[in-house]
Amino acid sequence: MTFKPSDGADGKLEWIKSTYSSDDGPSCVEVATTLATVYVRDSKTPDGFRLGLTPTAWATFLPYASGR
Repeated sequence: MTFKPSDGADGKLEWIKSTYSSDDGPSCVEVATTLATVYVRDSKTPDGFRLGLTPTAWATFLPYASGR
């Protein structure tokens, strides 16, 4: 997955939906990045909880999430 970090200048994040998610399925994960943080949220509740990770923590997590 390739990310284009938001500069955060306007306070808005550009959310990218996982290719494994579908509009009608239970797995709806979205990710947004800034230079310092990778945010993860449930697309079904966009105003809900957001998990913020450092880029290093995100890179460490990805192999476990993808099952590789």
